[in-house]
Amino acid sequence: MKIATAAYPIDWHETWASYVEKTTKWVAEAANNGAVLLVFPEYGAMELASLAGANAAGDIEASMQAVSDSLEQANALYAELAASFGIYILGASAPCYVGKRPVNRAMFFTPDGQLAQQDKQIMTRFERDTMDVIPGGPLTVFDTKIGRIGVIICYDSEFPDLSRALIEQDVEILLAPSCTEGLSGYWRVRIGAMARALESQCVVVHSPTVGAAEWNPIVDMNTGAAAIYGPPDNGFPDTGVIAEGKLNEPGWVYGEISLDAIREVRRDGRVLNKTHWSEQESRVQTVTIADLLPKNA
Repeated sequence: MKIATAAYPIDWHETWASYVEKTTKWVAEAANNGAVLLVFPEYGAMELASLAGANAAGDIEASMQAVSDSLEQANALYAELAASFGIYILGASAPCYVGKRPVNRAMFFTPDGQLAQQDKQIMTRFERDTMDVIPGGPLTVFDTKIGRIGVIICYDSEFPDLSRALIEQDVEILLAPSCTEGLSGYWRVRIGAMARALESQCVVVHSPTVGAAEWNPIVDMNTGAAAIYGPPDNGFPDTGVIAEGKLNEPGWVYGEISLDAIREVRRDGRVLNKTHWSEQESRVQTVTIADLLPKNA
């Protein structure tokens, strides 16, 4: 099956119709190219803040509230597009107020009109200290006709225990939407995504925001390249890179993946990382320098 992952620019929209036009164009392009799963990035929904005007869009708290207020409409649009094209979509994540403080939430849309949510688990320093975004609900497995899918939002991809919890529920595809200001942030997520693909013998789909949106302090600068990663083993590229776009170049990146290839490499790969994962636990011990010295030293 073909997956499409977005390197997504944050645009200014004067009207709701402008946002609908952009979103519809992006989805239609990927669907018409044969993609059955589309992945949008973390905080890609911040462009909805432009609909509240320059003053609100330029303020962290006001822009988050404006985006949260628009989510019902945005979710309805994604749901309509998923059903219309018969595809699965991970929508761009957004600050979503579920109480006094927002969570960072991505919505997953299916061809038959169902939707589910995944909240970010671990906040970055900027989210904690400046945005005051809080962790949301638990990790979720999306059991679909195209495989068992999990979502690790940006910073979450850098913590292997989160992905491992999903892998232990037989997740085969991990989606890693991201929003990173600098090159180092992009590489942290990329390295994390590739490590998760290697150790879990799965496919990881990385979708970043790209380019400048100086009118909003949350997404004012964005660096990244969309890519799809797998384990460097039987049935996959030796580099582990199934597909990769150019740095900071907006657009879709497409990759063909096979659930059979994932299942086979887990069953009979050159190495069996997923199977042998638990063997680490019995081999880890605390050793001090004194323990390593001869008794008469």
